Amino acid sequence: MARWWGAQPGTRVESIAERKIREAMERGEFDDLPGQGQPLKLGDRDPDWWVKGLLERENLRMPLPTSLQLRREAREIDETVADCRTEGAVRDVVEALNDRILDSHRRRVDGPPVVTATLDVDAVVARWRERRRG
Repeated sequence: MARWWGAQPGTRVESIAERKIREAMERGEFDDLPGQGQPLKLGDRDPDWWVKGLLERENLRMPLPTSLQLRREAREIDETVADCRTEGAVRDVVEALNDRILDSHRRRVDGPPVVTATLDVDAVVARWRERRRG
């Protein structure tokens, strides 16, 4: 309980922050906020729940160490080549990624020791062709 000079003992005095919040509520500034009336999503005791929620909400990607970035790029290769206009462009993209993967095998890159296999260029091209037909 805050006490202000001249206030009667036992009398509660509103803080500046409380007053500003009350006035904003009276003006309706908190009306129609996203998630209003819904329980807070506080996570499953994961200490990084708020960071993960922010990344998901804002569609952000954390920069990954090279070893994990290569694995992600290999996993998402079909989406990466989806906008390529020619088979040659698809091959160039896949071969460039394969060169970076092989380079990571030859020298130590940052991140955990994750060995990513090179991609089968012909298989990626075949999937690309199939999606273009479909």
